[in-house]
Amino acid sequence: MDTISDNTKPNLSSIRERLERREELLSPFASRSIDSVRALSEKPSDTRTEFQRDRDRVIHTNSFRRLKHKSQVFVAPQGDHFTTRLTHVIEVSQVGRSIARALNLNEDLVEAIGLGHDLGHTPFGHIGESVLNRMLPGGFHHSRQSVRLITQLEKGGKGLNLTDHVIDGIRNHSKPEGEFLSRSAVVNLSLEGQIVRISDALAYLAHDILDALRSDYIKIDDLPKEAIQALGVRHSQRIDAVVRDVVESSWDCTGENNVESNIEDVGRKPWIRMSSELGKIVTDLRVFMFDRFYHPISASTEGCKAAAIVEVLFEHFNRYPYLIPDWIRELSDSDQRAASDYVCGMTDNFALMMAEQVKPGLSDGVFQGRI
Repeated sequence: MDTISDNTKPNLSSIRERLERREELLSPFASRSIDSVRALSEKPSDTRTEFQRDRDRVIHTNSFRRLKHKSQVFVAPQGDHFTTRLTHVIEVSQVGRSIARALNLNEDLVEAIGLGHDLGHTPFGHIGESVLNRMLPGGFHHSRQSVRLITQLEKGGKGLNLTDHVIDGIRNHSKPEGEFLSRSAVVNLSLEGQIVRISDALAYLAHDILDALRSDYIKIDDLPKEAIQALGVRHSQRIDAVVRDVVESSWDCTGENNVESNIEDVGRKPWIRMSSELGKIVTDLRVFMFDRFYHPISASTEGCKAAAIVEVLFEHFNRYPYLIPDWIRELSDSDQRAASDYVCGMTDNFALMMAEQVKPGLSDGVFQGRI
């Protein structure tokens, strides 16, 4: 059997060094993995940059695996082709990487943030989130919970020790209803973090429209006429149109036309954006989807049942905290926080199963014999 002699063995650390040298060719405004910081210092990987390590750590978490059975919009969807929280983060990562590559920014950082940004979502999506936000003292938000997971809860309480760049991008990805495209909203966020923030909205609009059409919840002609004219009628057309617009509108982020700009000058620093014309169309389309799809789903019989399930589970585990795994209680500063951490980590299916044990019949007639 052939063996590699010592003098011909590869120096694996040279792989990471080569990858880091490639990052030197990125835009002067790009984030570089060599500049990243972790709360606990670690020996560098031989074969991966720091952002690539973060991406891999996210993918191999229990929280990431559970996203496959967490709702995007429809509660515990039974159709195989409806979007789940897992397919959503994959699509956000794909859209974000396309934008980052076109603008010569750091794809690995975008991918790590994109795949990790929704780890803290509750079962039943924003329906469950709104319940915990109402019941937990101090409120609840999935972006904060995502940070809590990666810094404290994952790996049995050790956390993932991700870089500050990735944590910051995950913490700041959320957007309010209505207008969300403004320089002031992203002034302290890396360009890669900004890409994930906008890609999140672009991806969920595109795939949620597809789900709404597939379910006959809306018809294509129901969409605002301006949106149909600007974005087309097919899913691929919608994605292509918004990605092209973001790239064209944010071209100064490449540094190719303003290399002499003072990067520290916030007023001149480029940012990720859309054209004013398409930005307004996308904002109006997002408002339409909230009015005609997201809010009606939440108010539907199924949505109300899902909210009731999360409420019942939170109250149950808050009343009987000894039923919560010990390691979660040890990492939580109160029974309410422990109940929130435990319920938040549940998939739709597990939450349904637990609800039937706690209050039999709670989901009767809604999930068509699923339980």
